[in-house]
Amino acid sequence: MPADPLHRAGKPQRSTTSQPPSGSRASAIEVRRSTRRRRTVSAYREGDRTVVLIPARMSEAEEQRWVTVMLDKLAAQESKRTLGDTELAERARRLSDQYFGGRARPASVRWVTNQNTRWGSCTPSEGSIRLSHRLQGMPEYVVDYVLVHELAHLLVPGHGPRFWELLEAYPRTERARGYLEGVVAAERLPHVPGARGERPTG
Repeated sequence: MPADPLHRAGKPQRSTTSQPPSGSRASAIEVRRSTRRRRTVSAYREGDRTVVLIPARMSEAEEQRWVTVMLDKLAAQESKRTLGDTELAERARRLSDQYFGGRARPASVRWVTNQNTRWGSCTPSEGSIRLSHRLQGMPEYVVDYVLVHELAHLLVPGHGPRFWELLEAYPRTERARGYLEGVVAAERLPHVPGARGERPTG
């Protein structure tokens, strides 16, 4: 089913409002069902609310799936205001404070354009973290996941049990990994960072 996030439909048949997933910018999600809408799904921000427009015939399961898809699309559009290296370093500092009590202190955090087989990398001996420019424009929670992954390597260099315990602190790990796995499958881009049984990222 095609998605058109910038198109707004006509008068809705029915609407429902719910709280967004953890980490969403909007305070509520309103789903509007329309009998005039046959195939397209769209979404837009309306103040502190996200409005998702769907065909009236959609099942509840399809509704939930498309709400997630459209939230990701909107987040990706909004994050295209690319963070510079200074903002990226500040973001890493906040994430370290939030999930690791400030114990992970990178000496440098920056974007790089030469990482075509990894989403991110870390050199613990230098305290440096590098993120692939391919992440630019992806949802913020995905960028945060890669940052948290690399920050954890400043505390635990390898991918042993202690590392995975640290990573569990980030609540959107599975969703972020699912997003990156979808990108990998669709476009044959770099490996998802730190998947068990896969090549380590840093």
